[in-house]
Amino acid sequence: MNFNTTWCMAVGGMIGGGIFSVLGIVIQEAGRWTWLSFIIAGLIAVFTAYSYSALSTKFKKGGGAFTFLKVTKHQELGANVAWVLVMGYILTVSVYAFTFGHYVASVFNQGSWLPRLLSVLIIVLLTVINLKGITKSALTEIITVYGKLIILLVLAIFGILQGDARNLSPDTGDAKTIVDAFIGAAIIFMAYEGFQLLSYDYEDLEEPDKTLPHATISAVIFVMLVYVVIFYGSTMLVGREIIIEEKEIALAIAGKKAFGQIGLYFLTLAAAFSTASAINATLYSTAKLMKDIAKDNELPELFSQENFNQVPANSILAISIMSSILAVIGSLGSLVEVASIIFLIVFSVVNFIAFKEKVKYRWVCFLGFIASLVATLIAGYYQAHDHLVELLTLLALILFIKILRSKLKLGS
Repeated sequence: MNFNTTWCMAVGGMIGGGIFSVLGIVIQEAGRWTWLSFIIAGLIAVFTAYSYSALSTKFKKGGGAFTFLKVTKHQELGANVAWVLVMGYILTVSVYAFTFGHYVASVFNQGSWLPRLLSVLIIVLLTVINLKGITKSALTEIITVYGKLIILLVLAIFGILQGDARNLSPDTGDAKTIVDAFIGAAIIFMAYEGFQLLSYDYEDLEEPDKTLPHATISAVIFVMLVYVVIFYGSTMLVGREIIIEEKEIALAIAGKKAFGQIGLYFLTLAAAFSTASAINATLYSTAKLMKDIAKDNELPELFSQENFNQVPANSILAISIMSSILAVIGSLGSLVEVASIIFLIVFSVVNFIAFKEKVKYRWVCFLGFIASLVATLIAGYYQAHDHLVELLTLLALILFIKILRSKLKLGS
């Protein structure tokens, strides 16, 4: 993959479900400071993108956090982190499916049952496609990414030029402060996950030592700016209250406000293609990760088994089943927030490894480690205060992973 393809995949991995899923959530938490939330989270992602690239370049191999820990002789920690990371990707697939279901269902207006049904159906469809070994071409990825960028930026620019700036003003009783910007950044961090999937494909990149850092870091910076512009444009169009109230389909509402019914259809189409593309990519990459972990005896052997299309079928089925359940029973906010904590934990580990391995410009990795760790603590505090059940569930799952690995005698 050349620079353009790699950059598009990184942008697509982040925007794929990111802005469609988190805009209403972050505005609800940070209010007028939402722009700062996107910048704070984006800077953490920039630091982390550098750490991923530096480690991949140093070790000359892909595989992400699991490989980095294995190479640095931390096999046990690597296995635990890998299991937690797989759990994060499962949550991410469920968020994308949840978002897909609500955007598409908004066109038909058939009741609350339809979004959940569509969430499951899109996972089933993409599972079948993956099991058949059908993958999207690089050209398709490039066209899809540029297509949704054009739609989103047209909406944002129209909103900035034609919207009402008074919608950006604080409402009566709006007590949001700069502190809320940090909370907002921490709880919607999953909007920036996706770039690290490129580290799994290190061996497939053209001149990877140059392409990986340049493509991923520039992609994160670009996405950060796009998110800020979309926040301003959509808020000026419809106001914060409507975006919060309709957070599952916020951008479709903004599209309808800007361009009428055709705007609703275009934004729904962009959301559908974006989230479906993100589900497809995450399913495939996570299944590959599970296969590699299983080959190292850190997951049961059945997850390394491939079907006649040379696809890790059991891994794909496991991811799909669990994601479908979460998409049906979960809420958008809780899914996003728990997934964000998981990625912040993993990114803290990767930044620390890069710092410890004394890569070039290791101070960047140190900043990434401190920023990721602080954001993890902020997100954890927020969860403990407002969503204690979800936080306890996450901690219980991590403990369950530790116990299960011991019982299965994995890694021995």
